[in-house]
Amino acid sequence: MASALGAQVAAAVPIGTDGRHARSSSLKGNNFRNSSWPGKLAWEHKTLQSRHMKVFCMSVQQANRSKVAIKPLELENAKEPPLNLYRPKEPYTASIVSVERIVGPKAPGETCHVVIDHGGNVPYWEGQSYGVIPPGENPKKPGAPNTARLYSIASTRYGDSFDGRTASLCVRRAVYYDPVTGKEDPSKKGICSNFLCDSKPGDKIQITGPSGKIMLLPEDDPNATHIMIGTGTGVAPFRGYLRRMFMEDVPAFKFGGLAWLFLGVANTDSLLYDEEFTDYLQQYPDNFRYDKALSREQQNKSGGKMYVQDKIEEYSDEIFKLLDGGAHIYFCGLKGMMPGIQDTLKRVAEQRGESWDQKLSQLKKNKQWHVEVY
Repeated sequence: MASALGAQVAAAVPIGTDGRHARSSSLKGNNFRNSSWPGKLAWEHKTLQSRHMKVFCMSVQQANRSKVAIKPLELENAKEPPLNLYRPKEPYTASIVSVERIVGPKAPGETCHVVIDHGGNVPYWEGQSYGVIPPGENPKKPGAPNTARLYSIASTRYGDSFDGRTASLCVRRAVYYDPVTGKEDPSKKGICSNFLCDSKPGDKIQITGPSGKIMLLPEDDPNATHIMIGTGTGVAPFRGYLRRMFMEDVPAFKFGGLAWLFLGVANTDSLLYDEEFTDYLQQYPDNFRYDKALSREQQNKSGGKMYVQDKIEEYSDEIFKLLDGGAHIYFCGLKGMMPGIQDTLKRVAEQRGESWDQKLSQLKKNKQWHVEVY
């Protein structure tokens, strides 16, 4: 799902006061920054320090369209998505495999890619979320545990190790700066995001879920068009979609449509999974488009900061035509992104002589409109 509502910014829809969008993993961070996926896959055997498992990451020697074998294929058999297999009163105890910073030094804030080993016991579908219960006592309910924070899952159901045993979250560390002094106030930091970003391989983590159906990837038409609009860690579910479409060899899903990603972040160092997405662009130029809005580095046509809504307006004719043709459109990220996007879409609709309210109603009725904000 999206991220938590409170002081975090990382991955999901918070159930408490701090959750954040946990989105991630195309592995753009440190050890992964120079790794791409397929090609004459040269497997680099990397131990990501999960006590009893070794995760295999791939690096590219040559660019080709080889895809990655996944297992167990039984994960394709379910007709309905798994929902709430574990609840806050009886969470599942998983383990941290790895935590990687995936933004550059000039990015405002820190975003981490967190890989969790659930042992295949908490299966999920692309677009769903996990709840994370940070250790400690609920500050608002002395004696009670912390509430769960929801984080959108940033990997496919097979995880980054392609074996159905892990899930990845994209988490922005939530910190608070006093508006008067300008100094960080540790007492108001995001409890869950800091717990996740500070975790070490082997640490235990309590998870709930999976939850959510609104962001599930419709697969009834493998040639459909999917327009994805995300800000920051809101890219998490889209990473899962794109890995399923372009990276994994899924016998039951051979994507032949168009996936178009709009990603809004502050600057180049803030881009998440950029190298992974760029690989798809090179490998599948007819099936993938990738547009970036860098608010601190680019200007819109009016000379102001470039936000995702400005990119939407730039391509509005194409987007509206695709929607008229049945395309799905997804929005994920901070709640504050939606008013600007809605205003842009309404203005464009009016310029085209259409009623945006009627169009939006029809998109929702046709199940083409998918929104997860936090």
